[in-house]
Amino acid sequence: MAVIPYKDQSSSKKEQVAQMFNNISKRYDLLNHLLSAGIDIYWRKQAIKLLKPHQPKHILDIATGTADFAIEALALNPEKVIGVDISDGMLEMGRKKLKRRQLDDRIELRLGDSEGLHFDDNIFDAAIVAFGVRNFENLHSGLEDICRVLKPGGRLVVLEFSKPTKFPMKQLYNFYFKNILPLIGKFVSKDQSAYTYLPESVQAFPDGQAFLQALQKTGYTETRCKALTFGISTIYTAKKDS
Repeated sequence: MAVIPYKDQSSSKKEQVAQMFNNISKRYDLLNHLLSAGIDIYWRKQAIKLLKPHQPKHILDIATGTADFAIEALALNPEKVIGVDISDGMLEMGRKKLKRRQLDDRIELRLGDSEGLHFDDNIFDAAIVAFGVRNFENLHSGLEDICRVLKPGGRLVVLEFSKPTKFPMKQLYNFYFKNILPLIGKFVSKDQSAYTYLPESVQAFPDGQAFLQALQKTGYTETRCKALTFGISTIYTAKKDS
């Protein structure tokens, strides 16, 4: 059964996730950095560094949100970065951020769905996703469509929350995620469901080897994962076969 933000609604996960991010979009960046103590910035930098040897010129950022990962991707000096997201609210905040930083000529943001990307086959050198794959309504379909738009030999980098397995981080993490994070999220964003959904979606996500297997089943090769910060998050890398 799919984990959804609003259990009293009958709409699809995709519709609920879009609604949730629209609701919290104005406070999303603040909460992101607050709840992770700013370490999410370091995680993004580490993920983008893994693409440096490949020098991608055209990059697609899926579930771009407010464009933080797309902005970090500019460190690779690409010709173009396109970010897509299902939330108008998040894209609006992202466009304001890009305009404020005078980056709107280098990054383009579009409304888009990972399971039905409006791009031709084989056009991107790299695709990146930060904290977005666990929100896909159908993980297999999302990974498959990302693979479709990648060029042969193109690279996928996914940054996602994972579940620490060692004492005491496992216990501390679970306590924080289940008890502290929803309270802070509710206070700042005024949407309790969003920050109850977060730990539930992380628990339900097939992390580690299970996600590598999902990538392999979708046709990716050279699949690898790298745990960060005691296993709180993980970077996954994969290649589309030529």
